Amino acid sequence: MKRKIVFYGNCFSKFYEKQNNKTRDKIDYVFDIIRFVDRVPIRFLKYLKGTESLYEIRISTTFKQIRIFCFFDEGQVVVLTNCFVKKTQKTPKRELELAIKLKSEYFATKKKGV
Repeated sequence: MKRKIVFYGNCFSKFYEKQNNKTRDKIDYVFDIIRFVDRVPIRFLKYLKGTESLYEIRISTTFKQIRIFCFFDEGQVVVLTNCFVKKTQKTPKRELELAIKLKSEYFATKKKGV
């Protein structure tokens, strides 16, 4: 395994539980690529310019474009924050702000040793 995926908070878990089996399989497939492939193609994991080292995991299904925000911790740990179904070209500002907030909380909690 090249990378480990961990969840911060329960945003992703709640979203995942609501998806049908086919969508879950697609999410799991993309997670496997992120875990095991040396150089993950940009169509699956993209750096978000102008952010504080945030990335988006990109999952395309027949009817949905799913985006999951994440960041790296200690190099090979991918920490998932929040996710949404993309409905427009622009990334919703509210979702981006939430991802930044969750990242700050994660590192603040880690710093305290909780």
